[in-house]
Amino acid sequence: MIIYNVTVNIEKDLEQDWLQWMREQHIPDVMGTGLFQKSRLFKVMVEEEQGITYSIQYEVRDRETLQLYQEVYAPKLQAEFRARYGDRAVSFRTLLQLESEHQ
Repeated sequence: MIIYNVTVNIEKDLEQDWLQWMREQHIPDVMGTGLFQKSRLFKVMVEEEQGITYSIQYEVRDRETLQLYQEVYAPKLQAEFRARYGDRAVSFRTLLQLESEHQ
């Protein structure tokens, strides 16, 4: 399993609009591709002078499935994000591979 992690720093005055848009539009659009098994939205618990940071984690079966998402769906979805928030939100992406899990 791979986690496609998107970390976003959003200006404080946009936080509630961004959260609503993410929950009602963007995350459902990503999940609607049928390529991800699960998603989670986390608030990063750190005090920052500039903006508020969130992490959105999408669980995907393998790199091939993620590559399909990045080639077919991501350009449009990322363009919608940029059109809505411009430079008032900064994001970066990382891949996490599950090595072990403990209960």
